[in-house]
Amino acid sequence: MGLGVGIFLIAVGAILAFAVNSTSGAVDIHTVGWILMGVGLVSVLVALMFWQSFGGPGYWTRRRTTYVDDGPPAAPPY
Repeated sequence: MGLGVGIFLIAVGAILAFAVNSTSGAVDIHTVGWILMGVGLVSVLVALMFWQSFGGPGYWTRRRTTYVDDGPPAAPPY
């Protein structure tokens, strides 16, 4: 999903779990909020795990190998 979607799900879940006081006979809104917060947290954790492989933290500090080509070998002196 991504980092932004995960944070959005956590925010919407927190609003439903803590700020909404209405009740519904068919759906428990507080449980839906807790589920959304859990899914958002999993989404954020997965996004952070894969972030490093897509150029996240440590991208510019990785060890880089430089090869120097000196050209063809010199002819032996006769």
